[in-house]
Formats: sequence, C-alpha cells, structure tokens
Amino acid sequence: MKQFLILYAFIGMCFVGGPVKSYAQVSKGGFNHIALSVYDLEKSASFYREVLLLDTLPEPFKIGKHKWFEIAPGFSLHLVADAAEIKEHNRSTHICFSVASIDDFIDRLDGFGIVYYNVQHEPGKVGTRVDGVKQLYIKDPDGYWIEINDEQR
Repeated sequence: MKQFLILYAFIGMCFVGGPVKSYAQVSKGGFNHIALSVYDLEKSASFYREVLLLDTLPEPFKIGKHKWFEIAPGFSLHLVADAAEIKEHNRSTHICFSVASIDDFIDRLDGFGIVYYNVQHEPGKVGTRVDGVKQLYIKDPDGYWIEINDEQR
C-alpha cells in the first residue's frame, strides 16, 4: 500500500510540475531573431550565405524585401531591404559568431578579399581576449560589425 501511495504521489508531482514549468517558459519568453536593415538585399544575402555560410530559411512574406538565415537552432537573422543608404556603425554594436578555427576563417576572408581587424582596429590582426579566446572583427556590406571568435561552449 505504501508503494502505491509513493507512486501516486510521484505521478501527481509530474502532472503539477509540467504546467508550472510550461507557464514559466511562456511568461519568460525567449530570443527569436535579429533583423538588419540593408541597402542591397542580394549583396548582403550573398555575404551571409557565402562568407559566413549561414543556411537560408523559407521567407514567409514572399514580397522580395526579406532574406532569412538560420543563426542557431530556433534563431534567425532577417535581412530587410529598406535602407536608403549605407551608414557607419559603431563596432560596440555587433553580432558575433563562433568558428572552430580562426585560421581557417581567415583563409576564407582572404579568399573573398575581406579585411579583418583586432579590437584595437588594426587591419589584418587577430586579438586574444583575457580568457584566451581569439577574436577578429569584420564588416558586412552595409557596414554592420561582426565579431568572429573561436570560443567553444
């Protein structure tokens, strides 16, 4: 009898715990996507597809003004063709991608003729953070800064 009570108590906790957990996740929310305003949609899309090797996602609007890319499972980058001009952006506002090998990524950048910088803004140099992670910065066709590092999580 005691075993049945323990079993029923355990099953009851599972039913009570499920809704509480779901409510917490729904009320907290989560990161979904980032959108960047771009001047030349095809040029920018080519950069993210060919240089950063991001996979494209189906674009639901189908009006020719958007390109969507997967940046991580469940997270996406949306390029929106609505910039009237290319503007200068502050490097402190950037997105970051981690790669397995900075050296391999530099070879890729060299193949595309893309200049990279360290945190001191020295061209062609890679920096190393205090935690040992190597990092560099590049700009996309619209001047948005992108950090590339070799952090392994």
